[in-house]
Amino acid sequence: MTKNLQLSAEEMRQLGYQAVDLIVDHMNHLKSKPVSETIDSNIFRDKLIETIPEKGSNPNELLNFLNNNVFNQITHVDHPHFMAFVPGPNNYVGVVADFLASGFNVFPTAWIVGAGAEQIELTTINWLKSMLGFPDSAEGLFVSGGSMANLTALTVARQVKLNNDIENAVVYFSNQTHFSVDRALKVLGFKHHQICRIETDEDLRISVSTLKKQIKEDRLKGKKPFCVIANAGTTNCGAVDSLDELADLCDDEDVWLHVDGAYGAAAILSEKGRELLSGIHRADSLTLDPHKWLFQPYDVGCVLIRNSQYLSETFRMIPEYIKDTETNIEEKVNFGERGIELSRRFRALKVWLSFKAFGVTAFREAIDHGIMLAEQVEKFLRKEKDWEVVTPAQLGIITFRYIPCEVTSTDAIHAINKKLVEEINQRGFAMLSTTSLKEKVVLRLCSINPRTTIEEMLQIMMNIKAVAEEINKSSKHLISVSQS
Repeated sequence: MTKNLQLSAEEMRQLGYQAVDLIVDHMNHLKSKPVSETIDSNIFRDKLIETIPEKGSNPNELLNFLNNNVFNQITHVDHPHFMAFVPGPNNYVGVVADFLASGFNVFPTAWIVGAGAEQIELTTINWLKSMLGFPDSAEGLFVSGGSMANLTALTVARQVKLNNDIENAVVYFSNQTHFSVDRALKVLGFKHHQICRIETDEDLRISVSTLKKQIKEDRLKGKKPFCVIANAGTTNCGAVDSLDELADLCDDEDVWLHVDGAYGAAAILSEKGRELLSGIHRADSLTLDPHKWLFQPYDVGCVLIRNSQYLSETFRMIPEYIKDTETNIEEKVNFGERGIELSRRFRALKVWLSFKAFGVTAFREAIDHGIMLAEQVEKFLRKEKDWEVVTPAQLGIITFRYIPCEVTSTDAIHAINKKLVEEINQRGFAMLSTTSLKEKVVLRLCSINPRTTIEEMLQIMMNIKAVAEEINKSSKHLISVSQS
């Protein structure tokens, strides 16, 4: 037996302890770090761009190398002051679960090789089904994230509603829908003219009346409306489409209803979220990302399908070389037959272990906290002059912009707000992102990290206000100099 790829028991323990120490130190001292580290391209050129090594190095020294040259060259999306895009506020129990899943090299694809892991996944999927009001007969599985979940769900919809004959088929969604839907439809073979983007109302929700009219017009033209994609918390501003109305329409039109709740579906645990998400249980399929608002380390997404047979009917294939995995016993599930991935990670473990360790109440309180933080930001902004709330706080997201009273040019206002985000991010006290809403360049803040305190959030807003005024003063100085 070769020992070239092995460590002794003592070496393994030392390496593991060192890795744990690095992670714990990172998590305990995260607030003292800048949100985004200064990227040093010299490190890439001098230390990371190299040919494959012929001989190995000491693993402990390699961990130190990574800590000094890689993990300090990233943006800390788990930082309590990271509020751009969608933060990734993971938890240590989930981290340990990933370590265990890799250490035991679990293969949760077929019952014959991963029975315990498959039962954990079944149990955890059942928890999510119950949480979201799906029937006991519904099925689901864990995937890499929202993109794969959307692709999986739309593949099922294509099979069920079109029998894979996509000619003249049309799918409908709003102009606020995540681009992963466009990507999934492209992968599935749909052309640009088969994608119908429906206008949104003042609250950036899909216009149900416009959608209803469009479906009727398309049927008269000989087209085949087959799927409506609703948003349960848009990435842009947290908007939630009228899910009950859309479910009624889809029932009447015999159209598949897919709900993209990658960001917002987990808010069903909170009272405010439950009210906004009314009707989500009526979806034919649903996307949910535990690595967002269930605070799991990357990566883990989830797809739920209402009908218990559709996943297997869409994806099941049994060639000769895996016939040994076949089972006709209902309790013995082969998750490799329910999705695109055959080789798959034991993603369910971190979700299961986190729920077991903390209890659902802790998650409910953390989600409520994130919603409250965004609402506090809105209260702060509405008391300040020169600030506009573009979309109010909803599901932990708020968008706003700085409008100095003396600046009237639209282009100048756009430029100031772009500069403001650049300056905030460069200084490192927080990280925000921009987006475009209602023909305005706006600052977008997403406040879902449960380790962000209300005091920290208000201080961040004071800092943002100070930076904005500094930029405005500098801009006025430049204008006066240019005019003199």
